[in-house]
Amino acid sequence: MKKTEKIQKNTDDFKIIGGKKLSGTIQTNYSKNGAMGLFCASLLNKDITILHGIPRIEEIARAMEIFESIGVKTEWTGKNTVKITPPKKFKINNIDMKSAGRIRSVLMMIGSLIHSENKFNIPHEGGCKMGQRTIAAHRYGLESLGVKIVTKETHYEVSHKKLKPADIVLYEASDTATENLLMAASLVPGKTVLRFCPPNYQVQEVCFFLEKCGVKIEGIGTTTLTIHGIKEINQKIEYHNSEDPIESMMFISAAIVTNSKLTITRCPIDFLSLEILKLEKMGLKYEKSKEYLAENGGTKLVDITVHPSKLKALYDKIHASAYPGINTDNLPFFVPIATQAKGTTLVHDWMWENRAIYFTELNKLGANIVLADQHRVLVQGPTELKANQVVCPPALRPAMIVFVSMLGAKGTSILRNVYSIKRGYENIAERLNAIGAEVTILD
Repeated sequence: MKKTEKIQKNTDDFKIIGGKKLSGTIQTNYSKNGAMGLFCASLLNKDITILHGIPRIEEIARAMEIFESIGVKTEWTGKNTVKITPPKKFKINNIDMKSAGRIRSVLMMIGSLIHSENKFNIPHEGGCKMGQRTIAAHRYGLESLGVKIVTKETHYEVSHKKLKPADIVLYEASDTATENLLMAASLVPGKTVLRFCPPNYQVQEVCFFLEKCGVKIEGIGTTTLTIHGIKEINQKIEYHNSEDPIESMMFISAAIVTNSKLTITRCPIDFLSLEILKLEKMGLKYEKSKEYLAENGGTKLVDITVHPSKLKALYDKIHASAYPGINTDNLPFFVPIATQAKGTTLVHDWMWENRAIYFTELNKLGANIVLADQHRVLVQGPTELKANQVVCPPALRPAMIVFVSMLGAKGTSILRNVYSIKRGYENIAERLNAIGAEVTILD
């Protein structure tokens, strides 16, 4: 397989025979967001980096295309293992603009590349289409370290003369900005402090990786991180990425919507606890195992068994917050769940201007969802979901909740243009079929 070849079948549509019970056990796959942070952090290393636990998804395919275009050699050496070999000199001017324009994570390359280049351009970020996404937290934090960023029509001009450690208050609780600043500060000798940063799973993943590279970081898992920067990273590094709590939540949602008993293994419990508590208060019956550690040595995992349950709507709204609140990527999965809960559930997606609009796509499947405004929906339940043909929303999590709802909708549904799903979920049709779903990939 060629290095930049698409790593999933180039198909656009799913056919779902809904109403099938799920059963048995399914394992949570490796984290997309963790993998993207690790890819960007690997650019700090002048030697080879071997990353285990990398999902074979379209987002990673785009990252590999970008890396190859700037001179970084990437190679799949195992099912979920990537070997990254840096060049003697990056070819930033050759960056693949098309691939860079399809993922937001390209922004996080700034924190690493400033240690190899004094001046370069980075294309505007891509990714999900959910309204404006500010880069203010990235910009202000990097400026404190001595980096200048100028916004042009198609790209950002990044330059610096001398980098210096700093005491930085994040402009907003941004995961990607925190990761970017962690990378930037790691090779600035001295002590840099990051305050008001979310200690989310992908942030902790980058911290664990940098520690393995020899960077001392205090406060991992808290909102204040102290980074003791070093002069360089020049050693062979091997690291294991952890599992994806958002995928665990997706399987929980799928089990509830299909009224199934299902065991989901290797769930990162620290990043699911509040979601599970909310579901418990809605009436969900479940069991969870004792905690055990992921292969990265830091992330706590459990196995969760979901049982068929009669749910009721919560009296208060369900909304996302920076960790340890409900993860913004987990919030959409409460919408299909709420369609099966008695009463009216208010879901408030305040972080995004337009994402809540996509939640009303479930009305095409028989849901009763009223858009209160661009941030809030009222979900009336329980409703019987019905099959239909729907075009995938151009955003990963909204696309996935349509897919999850189709699993519970009796009849034959067609989900068109599923690239958004393939960005974040590896072989999801085959994996769901293994536990009782009936999903066909249409050529």
